[in-house]
Amino acid sequence: MIQRYTRPEMAKIWEPENKLRKWLDVEIAACEARAKLGEIPNKSLAVIKKKAAFNIRRIDKIEQKVKHDVIAFLTSVAEHVGPDSRFIHKGLTSSDILDTALALQMREASDIISGDLKELLKVLKPNAFKYKNTLRMGRSHGIHAEPTTFGLMFALWYEEMKRNLARIEAAREIISYGKLSGPVGTFSNIPPFIETFVCKKLGLKPAPVSTQIIQRDRHAEYMNALAVTAATIEKIAVEIRHLQRTEVLEAEEPFEKGQKGSSAMPHKRNPVGSENLSGLARVVRSNALAAMENIALWHERDISHSSVERIIIPDSTILVDYMLARLTGILKGLNVYPDRMLENINKSYGLYNSQRVLLSLIEKGMSREKAYQFVQRAAMESWSGKKDFKDTLKEDPEIKDYLSSKEIEMLFDLKYYTKNVDYIFKRVFKS
Repeated sequence: MIQRYTRPEMAKIWEPENKLRKWLDVEIAACEARAKLGEIPNKSLAVIKKKAAFNIRRIDKIEQKVKHDVIAFLTSVAEHVGPDSRFIHKGLTSSDILDTALALQMREASDIISGDLKELLKVLKPNAFKYKNTLRMGRSHGIHAEPTTFGLMFALWYEEMKRNLARIEAAREIISYGKLSGPVGTFSNIPPFIETFVCKKLGLKPAPVSTQIIQRDRHAEYMNALAVTAATIEKIAVEIRHLQRTEVLEAEEPFEKGQKGSSAMPHKRNPVGSENLSGLARVVRSNALAAMENIALWHERDISHSSVERIIIPDSTILVDYMLARLTGILKGLNVYPDRMLENINKSYGLYNSQRVLLSLIEKGMSREKAYQFVQRAAMESWSGKKDFKDTLKEDPEIKDYLSSKEIEMLFDLKYYTKNVDYIFKRVFKS
């Protein structure tokens, strides 16, 4: 099941080959900038661009000895380039390469997630219109409130996912910054032109001010955008889980031919996909908290953030990509039961009309306090006696003094609750 929704494109972003390729792209671009300043002979630059390469196994072997990944990388590259490798990494510190390359990886990941969100929106919108007038009971605190429509729920999800798309796109901009300014960000051994040149070539912007690293509030904002997206996914998943409960059963996940729900009980059709999404959302939120912890470092930099980021950033982008794909699949195949929705509406004996009755009594001149007392009394009598609320109202002598049977009948029209659905849809789907 996991493989079915896992995108190889996302996984490849975080594979060593892609990471090291981006390190090399940054290094070569820095050499090109120095060549423009006349600090590297054009002949040497040509050699570097032609021969620069790396061997992952060789890097791993070197790192076992030197205990430093960037030095191991540079040693491997130097073995391919030869004497002209002396110009590579000149005036730079490791984080110049690591942080600039990481920005490229995070940008690639955000582009995939933005695409996932757009695909999900394509599923949410038609479902909103399909079920625009499909009545269902609205619930607050898990208790019947007033009728709404199933389409409004999809419209709500659509609008929220639009905000998530905007957050991911904004986070992409926040993270699209590079840094090549040396050990403490002062350009001590590297001209600012090199940072400007490299960032422009790679499609990044130079961080206006840095220490040894790009500041981690950027990464935290990115991770929080992922966490909020995951939280919305969970919000939808929790609703589906509730709707699939046997006592509710207004909608349920697709259940494929040959699928099994329980090793012990053959009758089971469980919302395992939605439960899976709820669990994964917890991981993404936890990772966002770890990103927040990474903001405060010692002085110009310590390394406490590094080990955390090697886990949380790849994991969260891969998880959110997976979660969006899986949710899209669930919603595409969602089984919806309008008859059951109507059946559930009727389970509370028409009590959902209590506010309409309350307001009508107030309009007739009764005080709000007295009207509330009368309606609540009738409602409790209806609920405890499992009796139609409308009939209880008609038989109440004090309420009959204010409302006729015909007026009470008019208060129980379900269409009343959907009269402004079109208005809401016009606000959500402006086009």
